[in-house]
Amino acid sequence: MDGRVHDAEQLSAALTELEDQYSWDADATYEAAIAYEDTACRLGDERLITRARLVQANMLMRKGEVAAAAQRIWKIHHWATDHGDTLIQARTHLVWAYIHRHLGDAAQSLEHSVLAVELLDDTATDHMQVWHRAKLADALGAAGSMDAARQRYAQAEELAVRLDLPRLLMGMLNNYAYTEYAAGENARAEAVARRLQEVAERHGFTLDPAVLDTIGAIEIENGNYRQAEQTLTEAVRRHHQGGYEDADALAEFMLTLARAQRFLQATDRAQLSLDVSRELCVERGLGDVLVRVHQEQAELHAARGEFAEAFAVHKIFFSAHNALHSSQREAQARTRQAMFETTEARQEAERFREQARRDALTGLHNRRYLDEELPRLVRSSAGLTVAIVDLDHFKRVNDQLSHDVGDQVLMLVAKLLETELAAVAPDGFVARMGGEEFLIAMPGTTASAAAAQLDGIRRAIGSYDWTSLTHGLPITVSIGVADLCDSPAASQSALLSTADRNLYVAKHAGRDRVVSGKPCDVRARSYRDGATAA
Repeated sequence: MDGRVHDAEQLSAALTELEDQYSWDADATYEAAIAYEDTACRLGDERLITRARLVQANMLMRKGEVAAAAQRIWKIHHWATDHGDTLIQARTHLVWAYIHRHLGDAAQSLEHSVLAVELLDDTATDHMQVWHRAKLADALGAAGSMDAARQRYAQAEELAVRLDLPRLLMGMLNNYAYTEYAAGENARAEAVARRLQEVAERHGFTLDPAVLDTIGAIEIENGNYRQAEQTLTEAVRRHHQGGYEDADALAEFMLTLARAQRFLQATDRAQLSLDVSRELCVERGLGDVLVRVHQEQAELHAARGEFAEAFAVHKIFFSAHNALHSSQREAQARTRQAMFETTEARQEAERFREQARRDALTGLHNRRYLDEELPRLVRSSAGLTVAIVDLDHFKRVNDQLSHDVGDQVLMLVAKLLETELAAVAPDGFVARMGGEEFLIAMPGTTASAAAAQLDGIRRAIGSYDWTSLTHGLPITVSIGVADLCDSPAASQSALLSTADRNLYVAKHAGRDRVVSGKPCDVRARSYRDGATAA
C-alpha cells in the first residue's frame, strides 16, 4: 500500500484512483483494497470501508470469482441505500450488471446498467460519467437493442472527448467496435475500429493487444485476411513485449490468428498457431477457449480435405461444448445460490432487527427503537412533541381481574393509540416504554397544537366500551406532553424529563387529563428518577 496514505482525504483519493482505473491487475488491486480497508477501519470511516470492500468485490468479479463477489455486493448495496449514498449505489449497480451478464441474464444486466447511470450526479467522477454510459451501451447491445446502444455510445464518446479522457475513449470505442462485430454489423464495426485507431495515432498511444485482437477479428469478418494476420501477429508480439498477465489473452490471440491463417489457406501456419493456443488452454485450464480450439481444429482439417479427421475432432468439440455448458450452468447455479443465500440472510437479519425493536405483547415499537429514533428526530425535526401516556390505576385491573385481562387491556390501548394517532399525526409513532406506559412522538408539531389532539386520544380511550373485558372497571389515561420549546435542552433525556414531570402533574391533579407546557410543580423530578404514580 502507498505509504503516503495517512488520513481520510488521502485514502479517499487513493480509493478513487483504484475505482477509476480503466484496466486492472486484479490481484494487485484486490490486495491494495484490503490494505485500504484496514486503514479505513483504523480511521473509523464507514464510507471508506465500504468503498474499499466494493473495489474488492469488483476485483473478485474480474478474477472470475463471481459467487464470492455476489455474496459481498449485497451488504455494500444495503449500506449505500441506508445512507443515501448515490455514488456508491451507482458503482454497486455497475458490478451487479457484470454479475448478471456472467449469468446470461441480459435483462437484469440492463436494468442494473440503467440504474448505474440514473444514479450519477455532480459528485460522480469524470471516469464514471463516461464509463457508466459506455457499460449501459454494452448492456443494450447484449440485449439486442442496437439503436439504443449506438445512442449511448455516442453520448459516452462525446463526453470522453469533452472531458479529455483519450484512454477511456479508446476503451469505450473498443467495446463499441466489438458490440457491432458481435451483432454482425461488420461495416459499422470497421468504421468504429478506424476511429479507435485515429484516436491512438492522434495521442501517440500504442494499441494494446486486446484492441488489436478486436480489430483483427473485424478484419477477418470483412474478408481482409492478410491484414488480419498482420494485425494479430502484432498483437502476439506486443503481448510478449508488454508482459501482460491475463490468463486467457494469448490463447485467444493465437486462436484468432489461426482463423485468419486458415482463411488465407496457410494451413501449416494455422496449425502451428492453433497448437500454441491448445497448449496454453491445457496448461491454464481455459475450458471456454479450448472448446473453440476444437471447433477451429475441425474447420482446419476440413480446409485441408481431411474430412475423417474433421469429423473425429468435431465429435470432440461437441462433447467438450456440452461439458463446458454443463460446467457453466453449475457455476451459474452456484452464483445464483450465493446471491439467494446472501439475500435470504439479509432479509432474515432485517427481520430479526425489526423483531428486536418491537414489543412482544402489543406489537408496538419498544424502548430500543425509541432510543434509536428519538435522538434522530430531535436533531432533524423543526418541531417535535412527545407525550408519555400512563394507564390510571392499572394495578387494580391486574389485582381484581387477572394479569391476562391486564395484558388484553394493554393490547387494546396500544391499538387505540396507534389508530387515533394515525388519524391526527400520520408521521408520528407510538412505542411501549414498559409496563403500562407508552410514548407518542409527533414530529413537526408543537405542544400547544398537539394538546387538543392528545386530549381527543385520551377521550377515545376513556369512552371506549370496556364492559365485556373489565366488567365495570374504568380504563383511563393520564398524559404528560413536552415539545422542544418546553425542554431545557434539545436532547432526548431533557425532552422526556419534561414530559414525565407533566405526567406527574396530571396524576396528582386527579388523573384522566392532559398536561403540557413548562411544569411549575416544585416536586418536579428528573426523568425515571422515581416510579410513575399509579
